[in-house]
Amino acid sequence: MKKFNLLALLLVAIMLFATACGGGATDNADSNQDAQALNEDNNDVIEIKYATVGPDEHQYTIAANKFKELIEEKSDGRIKVTLFPNAQLGGEREMAEGVRMGTIQMTTVTSDGALPAWVKDTQIFSIPYLFTDRDHVYKALDGIISEELNPQFEKANFKHLGFVELGFRHFTNNKTEINSIDDIEGLKIRVQEAPIWFALIDALKGTATPIPFNELYTALQQGVVDGQENPLATIKSMKFYEVQKYLALDAHTYAPGSVLMNLDFFNSLSEENQKLVQEAVDEMKEYQRALIAGQDDENIKFLEEQGMIITEPDRKPFMEATKDIPNLDKVKELVNPELVELVRNVQ
Repeated sequence: MKKFNLLALLLVAIMLFATACGGGATDNADSNQDAQALNEDNNDVIEIKYATVGPDEHQYTIAANKFKELIEEKSDGRIKVTLFPNAQLGGEREMAEGVRMGTIQMTTVTSDGALPAWVKDTQIFSIPYLFTDRDHVYKALDGIISEELNPQFEKANFKHLGFVELGFRHFTNNKTEINSIDDIEGLKIRVQEAPIWFALIDALKGTATPIPFNELYTALQQGVVDGQENPLATIKSMKFYEVQKYLALDAHTYAPGSVLMNLDFFNSLSEENQKLVQEAVDEMKEYQRALIAGQDDENIKFLEEQGMIITEPDRKPFMEATKDIPNLDKVKELVNPELVELVRNVQ
């Protein structure tokens, strides 16, 4: 009888221990769900610091303002966005690093600018003459490129929410009209600090000079470089026409901006708030793209009125001179050649 009682007590103890262990797992799962729902249930306002490098008229700040409007409306004020334009929180590299580390919640930066330091395949946007038109661009951005790059962004602690418009890039300079490749020879051109950009300018026989974007106006003004390359809207919003006389509409690359949020911050939001953030970015993206793309003719007219001499050189020689850049060993190490071909063939 004593042995039976001892055995019964032992079985009861084992059952209680197993129940405690199982209950602990359930409790942990419930705790995780409660933590995720905290942002939704808590009456406290969720604060988002959103940094951009340009002024109010810049493409990225236009996007940030629209996001602020949309998310505050969608969340009934539960999510509040404070904007920091004009590189108040640093240049693009500093802002991207701030988002990655969590000191800034959101930013929009040029996809192939500072970001290759963490997601090297973003340098695909530096491949010359990769895209034929904006329809090709948007299908690739929202399709194969997002599918390939988003997991890479997450590994670097970024939540990549979408691509907005910066635009097709063109050369400006303060020395000479550009009607052919020969006119670029010897010009000191500011570029982003990446091997593909150096290869592009080398192929056109210019001299590539890396300078941070927020220092570019002064560098042009002081003659540190002769020229630069950027989309029309950037040339206008940054007032480069004040320190540049010649513009060549060669459209050598297309540049998008990456809308980034700190991944840990995004994951801390409730599912409802995550959905609202993504919806707001999706709506903002469509609005901003249409707005910026529709301003090209207006921007050209404005720049002419400011005294810029504008040329439209035949692009075929430019395309021929740069066609081997994707096949350079130093470029293939940076950008997956298979991804380049997939993007070229997007229908």
